[in-house]
Amino acid sequence: MGATSIWHWVILLLIVVLLFGRGKISEVMGDVAKGIKSFKKGLSEDETVDKPAGDGKTDPKSIEGAAGQAAQTATDKTKVG
Repeated sequence: MGATSIWHWVILLLIVVLLFGRGKISEVMGDVAKGIKSFKKGLSEDETVDKPAGDGKTDPKSIEGAAGQAAQTATDKTKVG
């Protein structure tokens, strides 16, 4: 009688079900599945961010917008004081 005995696993499973309940075990397994799906989604989003969009050219409007925001932030910091 060792850890490979079928009765060992049946008793162990019975104790786990009694301690946690059937509903709690399925809830935990559902949370694990959601976590795995979220992880896979995050990996696929990272791959799409790394790839350049369109023909690889940068949109001039986005550069101007970012520069304008940086300039506005700089002027806001100098006004404080």
